[in-house]
Amino acid sequence: MFLQAVKERNPGLIDYAAQLHQTGAILPDTYVIDVDQVAENARQLQRAADENDVELYFMLKQIGRNPYLAKKVMEAGLEKAVVVDFREAQVMMENNIPIGNIGHLVQVPEAFLEQVMTYGVDYITVYTLEKLRSINEAAHNLNIQQNVFLRVVDEEDNQYPGQYGGFKLDELENIITELKGLAHVKVKGITSFPCFLYSSEAGKIIPTPNLETMKTAARFFETNRIEITEFNTPSCTSVANMPEIKRLGGTQGEPGHALTGTTPQHALTDLAEKPALLYVSEVSHNYDGHAYVYGGGYYRRGHLDKALFMEGDHREESKVLPFADSNIDYYLEVEEEHPVGSTVIMAFRTQIFVTRSEVALVEGLSNGNPRLVGIYDSQGRLLRR
Repeated sequence: MFLQAVKERNPGLIDYAAQLHQTGAILPDTYVIDVDQVAENARQLQRAADENDVELYFMLKQIGRNPYLAKKVMEAGLEKAVVVDFREAQVMMENNIPIGNIGHLVQVPEAFLEQVMTYGVDYITVYTLEKLRSINEAAHNLNIQQNVFLRVVDEEDNQYPGQYGGFKLDELENIITELKGLAHVKVKGITSFPCFLYSSEAGKIIPTPNLETMKTAARFFETNRIEITEFNTPSCTSVANMPEIKRLGGTQGEPGHALTGTTPQHALTDLAEKPALLYVSEVSHNYDGHAYVYGGGYYRRGHLDKALFMEGDHREESKVLPFADSNIDYYLEVEEEHPVGSTVIMAFRTQIFVTRSEVALVEGLSNGNPRLVGIYDSQGRLLRR
């Protein structure tokens, strides 16, 4: 589905990515990103945010924590990043990218707290009283007051395995006295994840129960004289969802996949953001009637369906076969045979930071003068220009 979207809305990206592979400028297992389109998507997002009085922090883990892209997104109007974990924070800090929110999905390690607070972040998202104590101590040592978000959860909330954590609603009464006594910590907002999800049945993005949990927590804190000014509402942040964020009381969104036009909704609908990313591979060999293409960038939640095979002027699509979660994606298996060495183009939702892929940034597609800016690793570090 994502491949069809790229074919229809950004065909020049396919052509230039194939040219890069066929001339040896990039190797298989490389994501190619259209920098111009990412910047335009960012402008569209910021325009919608301004219209709805929503603050945006951009997320880049899914496209490889790339500092060059971060700076282009900032030039387009999104001023600060949200970092998924401390490794991503290190990349942003090394490249002087302002950080708005840290700790949202991965808590800040103890030994990193003073370093990141010295660098300066708008908010640290916190799951536990123990972490609040540590932040308070670090802030005391630095002679500052640190603003925090509290992640809150309830029994019916959506949570993903590997991401469990937060203050349960029925625990808030037990922490309020100590919380109010932490002189160097100021609770400014409430957050959860995910606050929105795409519903294929409804054909649109819908709110999750997590939003009601956030509102309940906010009422509790306000009753206890802690003013909540921020409702941080991540997941599925896009131009299409901005009015809904505002309607439901959200003050902040965190666009990630919208920057490359790869939210679930983008696979099915032409939205304001256009696709800006694809994956390039190559046929390694054929075996028992199936082609095997180089892997390394596969993401099991990416909804990979078909691949486009290109040899000279010939183009042909084939179905990519699924394999067990226990397998490593040394190769991706395809339904039919294809000539060895053929270029393979795929498009799917990804999380580049968990892959072993390289990332090629391309500029100039928007004006017909494309050029390869540089090749980076999956953690945003420049490998070669």
